Amino acid sequence: MTSPVRSFEMFTQDLHRLKEWLQQCRITPVAMESTGVYWIPLFQILEEAGLEVCLVNAQHVKHVPGRKSDVIDCQWLQYLHSVGLLRASFRPEDRVCVIRSLLRHRDSWVQMAAAHVQHMQKAITQMNVQIHHVLSDITGQSGRAILDAIVAGERNPVVLAQLRHSRVQASEQEVMKSLVGDYRREHLFTLR
Repeated sequence: MTSPVRSFEMFTQDLHRLKEWLQQCRITPVAMESTGVYWIPLFQILEEAGLEVCLVNAQHVKHVPGRKSDVIDCQWLQYLHSVGLLRASFRPEDRVCVIRSLLRHRDSWVQMAAAHVQHMQKAITQMNVQIHHVLSDITGQSGRAILDAIVAGERNPVVLAQLRHSRVQASEQEVMKSLVGDYRREHLFTLR
């Protein structure tokens, strides 16, 4: 007789062994908690195998008294699922999950980029380089050309001001004036 409770490690081959064990036991509905992102590989393996996976928000079953171990926890989930007391969380179809994953990744890149731009602005402010007052965007064509030249070692405001694009509304004199600063090594390092 197969033990009603078994534990598996979280390596991919072990997750496949878990799926095979469930199939050998002729289990088709499966309930599992969603904690962090740890549930995703197992969910996908079970779903691809054709099992009905009820993904349960861990917060909905968290406050049950007496749950002291993973074994008791899984048995409690199994009981609740068998009597129909678990509400499945929404999980869109796989195509939507793929797009959502990519969009979330892109969003985190955009957020990180914004934080890095703030670091650049802080570094140039600490050097009293006021280029952000004469350019609308220090990450635009003119701003990047000027900042790249500063990082490469150029300090002459006349040379730096000539790097501005012709569409910049500030005059060359204003740009030159904004580029006179205290180019300290630690702030240049941060800017780089």
